[in-house]
Amino acid sequence: MTIRLMQGNEACVEGALRAGMKFYAGYPITPSTEIAEISAIELPKVGGKFIQMEDEISSMGAVIGASLTGLKSMTATSGPGFSLKQENLGYGIISEVPCVVVNVQRGGPSTGLPTSPAQGDIMQAKWGTHGDHATIALYPNSVREIYDMTIRAFNLSEKYRTPVILLLDEIIGHMRERIEIPEDDEIEIIDRKKPTCSPDEYKAYEVKEGDIVPEMADFGTGYRYHVTGLVHDETGFPAGATKAEALIRRLIDKIEDNKDDICTYEEYMLDDADIAIVAFGCTSRSAKSAIKSLRGEGYKVGMFRPITIWPSPEKQLEKLSKRVKRIIVVEMNDGQYFLEVDRIAGKNTLVEKYGRLNGEIIPPHEIISVVKEAYNG
Repeated sequence: MTIRLMQGNEACVEGALRAGMKFYAGYPITPSTEIAEISAIELPKVGGKFIQMEDEISSMGAVIGASLTGLKSMTATSGPGFSLKQENLGYGIISEVPCVVVNVQRGGPSTGLPTSPAQGDIMQAKWGTHGDHATIALYPNSVREIYDMTIRAFNLSEKYRTPVILLLDEIIGHMRERIEIPEDDEIEIIDRKKPTCSPDEYKAYEVKEGDIVPEMADFGTGYRYHVTGLVHDETGFPAGATKAEALIRRLIDKIEDNKDDICTYEEYMLDDADIAIVAFGCTSRSAKSAIKSLRGEGYKVGMFRPITIWPSPEKQLEKLSKRVKRIIVVEMNDGQYFLEVDRIAGKNTLVEKYGRLNGEIIPPHEIISVVKEAYNG
């Protein structure tokens, strides 16, 4: 096992390379730029390709194109660039192209606070592109977890044939921590399922019995098929309303029906808790520190941390809501994930929010004050 001092954005690249990334296209944007810089250095060493595109729109298009040729592909950005990627993200969803999109969040909207942390893209990660669809979005809270969740993002994208979003924030992207790099036999790597039939028999969007998604042929290997953003049939060619419902429902169900496989989370000191804090990313680190102090003073408080933000760990949140008297959602926005938690838990317990919009982290002492006020209120 190797021990290294590593930056969060660096850990993202290291995890991607370990997962088998062979292509990166992007455009530099604070606070994600190190991901592009390190990818440009490291990818050629493993026979991969790095391309700096002219903008975020073309970057997303290049990533989709590279993935169609069989290369595990990634791009990284921040808020304004994430907005520009949304159209092609939708294209990747409907055409079922595996890839990873990293969003190192900063303050917004628009140019906003380019060098400051935020968690304002939570809802955009789910609903940023138009139309009905399901999304997988992961949110680690440490340098080691960035490494692990980048690998997991690639695995999920390959398994479910969909773009996977890895949400970071400026704090965890730029922090440095001592991490242990796991050995090869400790890491699971998943690759997309290749066709088991001849090119003449291949239907690009046919889901065979026992499979979750269609088999995926690589362009340039003798398999020819049509890729489109239009509603399409099993061959990939455009189809009308008769195919739309079944296609879109399948795209949603392949994620929603597999939440038990996709959703990961952490429960901290919740066994006897009266109050549960829901937090993620850098905010969960402040929350854990606050909980340790509060426990020392006799307050029964714990934390539920969704690592998979979308789809939300609904079953676990609902179960939690039946055990605690109050849930406080702490996040660096105006209450975006609060809306999801309240939808799930609000019928069973009181759900409140505590947010911040000024580009500063929420420190432990503020969370301590919020919890004490809730206890005494």
